[in-house]
Amino acid sequence: MQAVRYDKSADGVAILTLDQPGRSTNVMNTAYVQAMGSAIDQLERERSQIRGVVITSAKETFFAGGDLEMLLGVTRDDLPEFGRFLGSVKSQLRRLERLGRPVVAALTGSALGAGLEIALACRHRVALDEPSVRFGFPEVTLGLLPGAGGIVRSVRLLGLRAALPLLVEGTHLDPQAALRAGIVDELASSREDVMERALAWVRSDPDPTQPWDRPDYTIPGLAPGARGYAELSVAPAMLTSRTHGAYPAPERILAAAVEGLFVDVDTAFEIETRYFLELVTSQVAKNMIGTLWFGRQEVLRGASRPSGYERRSVRRLGVLGAGMMGSGISYVSARAGVDVVLKDVSTQAAESGKARIASLLDERRSAERNDVLGRITPTDRDADLAGAELVIEAVFEDRDLKHRVLAGAERIVGPDAVLASNTSTLPIDGLADALADPSRFVGLHFFSPVHRMQLVEIIRGRRTSEETLARAFDFARQIGKLPILVNDSRGFFTSRVFGAYLTEGIAMVVEGVPPAMVENLARTAGFPVGPLAVADEVSLALVSRIRAQEVADLAAEGRTPPEHPAYAVIDRMVHELGRPGKAAGAGFYDYPAVDPTGRSPGGNGQSAATANGSKRLWPELSQRFAVGSGDVPREDIVDRLLFIQAIETLRCLDEGVVTSPRDANIGSVFGIGFPAWTGGAAQFVRAVGGPAVFNHRAQELARRYGERFEPPAVRV
Repeated sequence: MQAVRYDKSADGVAILTLDQPGRSTNVMNTAYVQAMGSAIDQLERERSQIRGVVITSAKETFFAGGDLEMLLGVTRDDLPEFGRFLGSVKSQLRRLERLGRPVVAALTGSALGAGLEIALACRHRVALDEPSVRFGFPEVTLGLLPGAGGIVRSVRLLGLRAALPLLVEGTHLDPQAALRAGIVDELASSREDVMERALAWVRSDPDPTQPWDRPDYTIPGLAPGARGYAELSVAPAMLTSRTHGAYPAPERILAAAVEGLFVDVDTAFEIETRYFLELVTSQVAKNMIGTLWFGRQEVLRGASRPSGYERRSVRRLGVLGAGMMGSGISYVSARAGVDVVLKDVSTQAAESGKARIASLLDERRSAERNDVLGRITPTDRDADLAGAELVIEAVFEDRDLKHRVLAGAERIVGPDAVLASNTSTLPIDGLADALADPSRFVGLHFFSPVHRMQLVEIIRGRRTSEETLARAFDFARQIGKLPILVNDSRGFFTSRVFGAYLTEGIAMVVEGVPPAMVENLARTAGFPVGPLAVADEVSLALVSRIRAQEVADLAAEGRTPPEHPAYAVIDRMVHELGRPGKAAGAGFYDYPAVDPTGRSPGGNGQSAATANGSKRLWPELSQRFAVGSGDVPREDIVDRLLFIQAIETLRCLDEGVVTSPRDANIGSVFGIGFPAWTGGAAQFVRAVGGPAVFNHRAQELARRYGERFEPPAVRV
C-alpha cells in the first residue's frame, strides 16, 4: 500500500490521498518521498488528461510534520544523503506547483510543520472549520526551521512582517485565524464539505500559477517605500531581545527569510536548505527534540504510571484553600469538566477564590464562563466534601495547618477517596502522619500560575500505594497536565533544583556582582526570568518560612542544616527591611504601586515606582549586601546558574528522588524554566560536551566558589 494514493474523478480531477500505512499520522520520511515522487510522475505523464489536483488525507490530521526519529539521527556524516532527501522533497513540491494545473489542498485536519508546507505549495487551501484544527510551523520549538519551503512560501504569501511571528514563535492558528492571516483561502463545515469545496474550486478553471511565479509579483510589504524595508534593519535586534542569542533556530529563520527576499524562489529554497542542515545536526536541536518531543510524549503516554490499574476519572474534587494555588487548581479542574468544592476558613474567603477564577474567565465566551463557574461550589464546611473522589490540600506551607485540614477532610470523604497535598517542600511522609490511612495520600505539586504551567510533580511517600499513584496520574492527565513521578524528599525534585537557582543568584550579589548583571546574564543563558526577579515572585517570605521549617526539623533530628550566603540575605530582606517580595511591592525589585490619591508610596526601604510603571531593581541592593569585589567573569556567572541546577539534579538522581533522566529533564524545563535549548537539567551534561567536560568545569567552579559545585557521579 502506497503512502500516497492516486485516484481520478470521472471529470478528470486527480485526487492524491496521503495515507501512510501502519501510522496514525502522515509524516515526511522516505516512504512519503517515494510515494509522492511516483504520484507526481504520474501527474506529469497524465497532465493533458487532468483538469486539476486535490491533495487530501485519510488520517484525522492532514499531515503531522517531519519524521522526528529520522531527524534526531541525522549526523554531520549523513549530510550529503540527507541533503539529497531534502532536495527531493522540495523538488517534488516545486514540480507540483508548476504542473500547469490548479492544485488545491483539502485540509480535513491540522496541518503543522511539513503539512503546512505541502499545503502552501498548493494554489488554494480549503480547511475544516473545527476548534481542534491548527495550522502553523512548530519547528522552531524543537530547534529547527521549516525545511520544505515553508519559510520561502510563507514570506512570499504573507510578507515578512506577517510571516515572522508564525516562523520564529511557532504560533498555531485556528481555522478562523488562519483564514484572516491568509494561510487558508476558505473554510468548510465538515470533511465532506472540504472535499466538495476543493473539487468545486478546481472545476471553476482557476489560474494555476502561484503568485510568486508571476513576473510582476511583489512580496507584500516590500514595495519601494513600504514599511517592510525599515523593519528589516531592526528585526535582528528585536529577535535578540527575545532569545538573547541562546536559541539558534529563530536567528537562522530570520536569516533565511531575509536573504530569500532578494533572490528568485529556487535560490531562496537553497538558502533555506543550507540553514536547515546546519540546525538539524546541532546539539541544541538534538536536546530539544529528545526532551520536548520524545520525552514529553513518553510522559504523556504514562511511562511512569504504575501498571495494572484501571484508568479512572474524577467527577467531584475537593480543594482545601482558596488562595492563588487552590483557585488555580479549581479553575483548571472545572474547565476539564470536574465538579469542585472549594473550601476555606470562611465562606467569604472561598467566594474570593471563586472571584479570582471568574477573573480568569472574563475573556472567554459567556456560555463557557458560566459553565465553568457553575461547577465550583465555595464553602467553609468540611461536610460539603462528601462524595469527593479526590481532595487536594493547598493551604500555607505550615505542617500543623496541613495536618488539621487533611485530617478533617479524611473524616468526611469515603474510604476510596485519594487525599493529596500541593506542598512544594514539606516531606509527604511527615504530612501523612495526620491520616488514618496514609496509603491513599500523595503529593500533587502544581506550579504557579496553575492555568499556564503544564507540569505536575507527583510525590510518592513511603506509604503511598501504587493504586493511589495511578489515580494521581490519571487526574493529572484528565486536567491536561504533564505528570512526573518523584520520591519523597525535602523539596522533592523541582523545589530543590529551583532553590539552587535562586540562592546562587543571591550569592553572587553578596560577592559584589552587580544585580543587573546577574539578571541579564541569566536571560542570556536562556532562563525566562532572572533569579532575583523570580525569588520576588515566589515570595522571599515563603522562602524564609520554608528555611525556618527545615532548620527546625533538622535540629529535632540532631542535624545541622547546610549553610549558604543567600539565607542571611533573605532573612534580612523579610524581617529587617520589610521587603518580602512582589506581592508586597518590595523585594529585590521595586514594583509600581499607586495609592488612591495617585501618589507612588515608599516606606520600608521601598523607593518610588518608576514613572512608566515598570519594576526596577532596588537601588540599595548592592550597598546593603555586597561584601565581595564582584570580580566574577561573565562566563562564570552564566555557568554557575546552569551548573548548580544540573548538579542538584544529578544529586536527586543519585539519591533516587527522581528516578529517570527523562522525568528530570521534563520537570526542569516545564516546571522551573530551565533553558529548553539544553534539553533539561540532566541532558545539560551532554549538552556541554559529555560527562568528562561537565565534570571538569564543575570542579573548576567548585575550586573557585565552593564545594556545592562538586558533582556527584554522572550517570546520564
